[in-house]
Amino acid sequence: MKNVIAIRKETKDKTQRRTPLVPEHVSHLVRKHGVKVLVEPWEQRIFSDQEYKKAGAILTRDLSQANIIFGVKEIAPLYLIPDTAYCFFSHVIKGQTYNMGMLKDIMDKNISLLDYELVKDHQGRRLIFFGEYAGLAGTIDTMWALGKRLQHEGIKNPFSHIQYATNYLRLYEARDAFLEASYQISEKGLPKQLTPLVVGITGTGHVTKGALSLFDMLPTVTLNPEELAQFFKKGKFSNKVVYEVLFQKHHLYKRKKGQESFNLKHFNANPSEYTSALEQYLPFLTVLINGIYWDSRFPKLVTKKFTKQLFSGRKQPRLRVIGDITCDIEGSIEINLEETNMTNPVYVYDVRDGKIHYGVEGKGPIVLAVDKLPNELAYEASSSFGSALVPFVPMLANTDLKSQRGITQLPHEFTNALIVQSGKLTKNYSYLKNHITNVLKK
Repeated sequence: MKNVIAIRKETKDKTQRRTPLVPEHVSHLVRKHGVKVLVEPWEQRIFSDQEYKKAGAILTRDLSQANIIFGVKEIAPLYLIPDTAYCFFSHVIKGQTYNMGMLKDIMDKNISLLDYELVKDHQGRRLIFFGEYAGLAGTIDTMWALGKRLQHEGIKNPFSHIQYATNYLRLYEARDAFLEASYQISEKGLPKQLTPLVVGITGTGHVTKGALSLFDMLPTVTLNPEELAQFFKKGKFSNKVVYEVLFQKHHLYKRKKGQESFNLKHFNANPSEYTSALEQYLPFLTVLINGIYWDSRFPKLVTKKFTKQLFSGRKQPRLRVIGDITCDIEGSIEINLEETNMTNPVYVYDVRDGKIHYGVEGKGPIVLAVDKLPNELAYEASSSFGSALVPFVPMLANTDLKSQRGITQLPHEFTNALIVQSGKLTKNYSYLKNHITNVLKK
C-alpha cells in the first residue's frame, strides 16, 4: 500500500540492537509527510516500542500492508513476505555463497530488493552507512583489549580503565574514558616497557575516519611509515605521547618482482603480482587497527607465516593487538580465523599451534574480530544512519516497484540500489544468476 512503510525487527543475530529509523525520524515522517509507519515490536531494539508509538508509529506484527519494509541485516526466508519490497544490507553483490539461497527466495517470492550499500551520489560516494561507527567501536574495543593484555603481563597502563564499547550507554562516556587516558599519558607518562607506543591504522574511508576521531583524543605524534626504522634506530622516544602511523595503499602492497614503485591502476588490474608491504612495519607496532576495504583478489596484509616468525623468538614482540575492523575471515588479516561478537570479542592467535584461544592469554597477538561493530554503539549509529536515510523515505513510500515504471519513480540515488524488481534481477545484477545456480548445484 502506497505511503505506508514498515520497520522490521532484526532476526539474524540475537545481539543486534540497531534500527534503520529512530523515533525522531518516525515522528518527522508521520507529522511532516503523512507517512503511515508500521513498527514490528522487538524488545532488543535500542529504542523501545513505546518510544515509537509515542512518535506516531503503529505497533504491529503484520507488515504486509507496507509499500516497503526497512531492516538492517539479512533476512531468513522464513520471515520474507511475498509480493512486497525490502531495503536492507543484503551482502549479495559479490556473489556471497552464504546469501545466494536468500536471494533465490527473494526472487521466488516476487519481492523487490534495495540495498543501502549501493545508494550513492553522482560522484559514486556512499550516502547511507554505519562505517564511521564501526571505526569508533573498533577503536574502543581495541584499546580495551590492549589494556587487558598489558594487565595480564603485569604492566600498569592508562588503558586499563577503558571498558568494552557495550558497557557505555552513550558514546560520550567512551570519549570521557579516552580523555582520562590522554590525561594520564600526558601527566604521568607511559610505562618504560611500552615506550614508544606505536599504533598503526590502515585505510582512508569512513571506518578510518571514525577510528581517528576517537584515537586522536590521545596525545599523538604522527609518523610516516617510512620513518619507523630510523625512528627506532635513533631511540629518542617520548613516554608522554602515542605515536600514530597511517598506512595508505602504497604502504600496504609492493610488487613481488622488480623495483617499480606502487601503481594503483596497475595494482587494481593485477593484484596477484603484489604482496604485503605492511609486514616490514609490524615489528615496530604495538597495535594495528585495520580498516581497509579488501576482497579475495588482493594479497593478505598479515600472514600466518609472518606472524609465526615475529613471535618465534624468546623476546616478546611489541605487537599486542590487531583490531581487524575489516573482519574478512582469513582475509587481509590471515590470522583472523573466526568471527566474534560482543559476548566473546577477542582471541589470541597462538603461533605454536596455529589455533585460537579466546581471551587475552597466549603466545601471539590478540585479534578483535567482531563483525557487527556499529551495533555496539547502537544509539548513535542508528540515529546517524536514519538521518541519512529519512530524506529518501517519503519518495520510497510512494514508489510502485511492482511496475516497470517503478524504477523511474525511485530517488536517483537509489536507482542502482535496486538488485531485484518483483522477483527478477535488474540488468546491473543479472550476473548473480550464475552465482545462484553454482551455489545450488553444490
